[in-house]
Amino acid sequence: MQLTRLRGFQDTLGAQARSLAAVEDCARKMAERHNVGEIRIPVLERLELFQHSSGETSDIVEKQMYAFADRDEAETTLALRPEGTPGVVRAYIEAGLDRSDPEQRFYYAGPMFRRERPQKGRFRQFSQFGVEIFGRADAATDAELMVMIDELRRDLGLELNFEINSLGDSECRPRFRQAVLEYGRAHFSELCEDCHQRLERNPLRLLDCKIDVKLAEAAPKSLDYLCDACRAHFAAVRELLTDAAVPHAVNPRLVRGLDYYTRTTFEVISTAVGAQSAVAAGGRYDGLVEALGGAAVPGSGFAIGVDRLALALEAARFASYADAAVIALGGAATRRAMKLAAEMRAAGLRVELLSPGRGLKALLRRADKIGARYAVIIGDNELGRATAVLRDLKASTQNEVAQHDLVAALCAGGGAR
Repeated sequence: MQLTRLRGFQDTLGAQARSLAAVEDCARKMAERHNVGEIRIPVLERLELFQHSSGETSDIVEKQMYAFADRDEAETTLALRPEGTPGVVRAYIEAGLDRSDPEQRFYYAGPMFRRERPQKGRFRQFSQFGVEIFGRADAATDAELMVMIDELRRDLGLELNFEINSLGDSECRPRFRQAVLEYGRAHFSELCEDCHQRLERNPLRLLDCKIDVKLAEAAPKSLDYLCDACRAHFAAVRELLTDAAVPHAVNPRLVRGLDYYTRTTFEVISTAVGAQSAVAAGGRYDGLVEALGGAAVPGSGFAIGVDRLALALEAARFASYADAAVIALGGAATRRAMKLAAEMRAAGLRVELLSPGRGLKALLRRADKIGARYAVIIGDNELGRATAVLRDLKASTQNEVAQHDLVAALCAGGGAR
C-alpha cells in the first residue's frame, strides 16, 4: 500500500519552505519593532469557543471546522483551531489580563485547519501570523495594524493593495443590518441557497457572498448608516493611513465572514496568487472579549495567510533565489572554493557550492535551476591569479574579480538580502 498525504494538506520543500520561513521571519521582526510580544496558544480548543466568537452562521462554524468528541468522561467536543483570534482572546481572559492589565499586544504564529475545497492558496492546513491588540479603542490602533502589514510588504518587496470599510458600532450597525435584511427579503427569490438560510440570522453575509455578487453591489452600504462617532473614527483611520503613505481604497462590500467585527475592517490583496487573492485581513472587535466572558475591553487585530504571502513571494521570484552558486573546476579549486563560500555565508549571502567533477555547462544549468543570481567560477588559471570569474546570470555578463573582493562585489550587486 502506498501512503500519500491527505487531500488538502501539503508537504513544503525547498524554495517553498524558504518562502514560508522568509515571511514568518520578517513578520516576527516587524511585530517586535512595534513592541508586540509573542503568545502561543493550543491547536485544540473547545468547539464552543468558535461557535461563540466566529458566529454560528459563519462558513467556519457551519462547514469548515474539524470537530470531534474527546475520549474523556464528559466527551468534550473539541475543534482544531480554524483561526487564531478566539484562542488569543480566551487566553487573555483566562490569565485575568482583561481586568488586571487590559492593554496588551500579542502576536501568534502557527497552523490553522479548515475543511474547505482545496485550490491554489487554499489548504486544509495552513499557516497564519496574527497580531491582537487589547485595551485600545482609538483610530490610531486600527491604522497601526495596517502600517505593520505595509512595513512587512516593503520588507518582502511585494505589491499589495489595501481595502477598508467601517461596519459601525452597537448604535448604528443595527440600522445597517435592518436595511440589508429588508433588501434581502425584497430580493429573496434571487438569492442563493446559503443566503436563504442565513438571511434572517445574519443578513450581512449577503454582502460577501461569492454567488450573489451583483445583488450585493446594489445592497445598502454601511458608510451611509454610520453614526457621527463611527464616521469620525473611520475618517481618522483614513487620515492616519494617508499620513503614513499606506495606499488604500474603500470597499463598501467588505464585511468579513466573522460575526465579531465592529467599525474598521480591512483586507490586503495580492494580484500574484490567483483566485485566493486576500493575503491578510483584520479589523476591530470591541465586543468579543465581553462576549466570551471577559470585561468590556476593546480589541483589534489581523491575520496574515503565510502560505498565500509565500506564494506572492515566489511569484515575485524573491525567496527562491540563491545569491551565488560557486563552481570549482578541479580538486585544488574545490578546496579554495569551500573557503570562499564560507566567507560569503558569513557575510549573510545564500550560497551553494556545486558538485565538482561535472562539466561547466551542466554546473551553470544547476546554477540557473536554483535561481542563483551569480555564478562564481574558479579554475586553475583563477587560482594562480587569486581571482574568480563572477558571472551575472541575470544580465549575462561576467568579469574577473580578485578573490578578496568577491564578498563586496556580491553584496554590491544586491546579495545578502
